[in-house]
Amino acid sequence: MSSPIRRTAGHLRPRLIAVGETMAMITPAHAEPLATANELRLHVGGAESNVAMHAAALGIPSAWVSAVGDDALGERIRREVAARGVDVGWVVVDPHAPTGVYFKDPGNGVLYYRRGSAASCMTAESIAEIPLEEAEVVHVSGITPALSADCAALMDALVERVSGSKGVLSFDVNHRPPLWETGAAAPLLLGLARRTDLVFVGLDEANALWGCETAAEVRILLPEPERLVVKDGDVGATEFERRDDRDVETFVPAIPTVVVEPVGAGDAFAAGYLAAFLNNAGSEDRLRAGHERAHLVLQSTSDFVPEQPASEPARTDAPR
Repeated sequence: MSSPIRRTAGHLRPRLIAVGETMAMITPAHAEPLATANELRLHVGGAESNVAMHAAALGIPSAWVSAVGDDALGERIRREVAARGVDVGWVVVDPHAPTGVYFKDPGNGVLYYRRGSAASCMTAESIAEIPLEEAEVVHVSGITPALSADCAALMDALVERVSGSKGVLSFDVNHRPPLWETGAAAPLLLGLARRTDLVFVGLDEANALWGCETAAEVRILLPEPERLVVKDGDVGATEFERRDDRDVETFVPAIPTVVVEPVGAGDAFAAGYLAAFLNNAGSEDRLRAGHERAHLVLQSTSDFVPEQPASEPARTDAPR
């Protein structure tokens, strides 16, 4: 049996490296449920590659690390992520496992078809040769450890390596209940969050996982990260930053938005925030940059929107 194909990354050292699965994403062309949609579109969908694409669009040299199947969908994913300015040279092509697929069902969440995917077969060895320690930011999410025991081990290895480097380990909790056995997510995601430098979490996620009702309660539960960003739907986002042994709290309200579809907006928020962080912006500007990027995605059925789209009638919502 042949081995997975490893390509060589580009010559430009990425400032941001994102690690995690990306799938072929099928979504209605318009904001309507799958059950009644007559027109569908094929996109690329993955939390970590979303962050890398948005960051690259904002001028941050970025790379995405993952695995895809040796199939048309895997080829399309690599090509489209690369076309957004992201280095895909560390993406493995696995001839023994398929590329994952998921469907967006506006108003009803998502449907996953990712069991046994190439990315779920990644192990700690998959990142052994990736120069994670050289990146200024390494971004991961709570989706990866839910994919398989091997992926959970990969996350442990990644956290251990980056924690010992000068770079910032960024972690988006990104709780996806369909991926987890009942009761398994809360302790594992909490443990990972406590070992990282920068955490993004929705207040709704923190409530479902850990019973937190306010951003302050999330900070009490998570005092370890140097920075904690709690997103509170269409209300706004709060950053807690440790400065000189004290916590500084900053709140910036969300941008009023007519929402078409909310999935993917949280990734856009993280990317906007991280790009501003890497450009040495202050707390308010970092949060504002996150809101601005999420604002674009909330108005589309796609996870990546490079420019302001025309508004469509829909409900008001905010990043998840």
